[in-house]
Amino acid sequence: MTQKKVTKRSAKVTRATKETNIKLELTIEGKGKSAVATGIPFMDHMFDLMAAHGFFDLALDAKGDVDVDDHHTIEDIGIVLGEAFNKALGDRKGIKRYGRGVVPMDEAIASVAIDFSNRPFLVYHVNLKHETAGRFDSQLIQEFFRAFVNRSGVTLHINVMYGENTHHIIEAVFKALGQALDEATTLDKRITKVRSTKGIL
Repeated sequence: MTQKKVTKRSAKVTRATKETNIKLELTIEGKGKSAVATGIPFMDHMFDLMAAHGFFDLALDAKGDVDVDDHHTIEDIGIVLGEAFNKALGDRKGIKRYGRGVVPMDEAIASVAIDFSNRPFLVYHVNLKHETAGRFDSQLIQEFFRAFVNRSGVTLHINVMYGENTHHIIEAVFKALGQALDEATTLDKRITKVRSTKGIL
């Protein structure tokens, strides 16, 4: 008996502006492998974690005007990653649609809930006691998520219940995001169309 070959859902997205040049490849059915170079080491680490905990493969090369600051690069990566998920999932038929991740990181704990609803909305309850994590401007995390939500069309709720160390808090968020994305994008044979009583997302 021959096994039916599963087609891997994937996408390639590029974005070139006067401020950034970004190339991204995403495979939903991956193994958690990543090759990330953004020019912002802290974010390289976060994207590696996200891919590993979401079991998707991610290749990301970003060049931006980090001599000005990291804002444009991080925001545009959010745009490109959102477009990649949107493209890879297509009409979103058969996916679980909803996903949730809860991750402790030492003294911090973060919860991420996602809905591939085609209704972009961000709830961001993250209290960071320090404006930086090492040399990284931690307020840019919200800018990343805002851009990601708008381009992927997801409803995203991020809640950090408690935490002291800024690095730990952000790391918990990205690990939980990976878990939530993994669950939400999983195909379920019980879902023959889209998971909506309206018949469309």
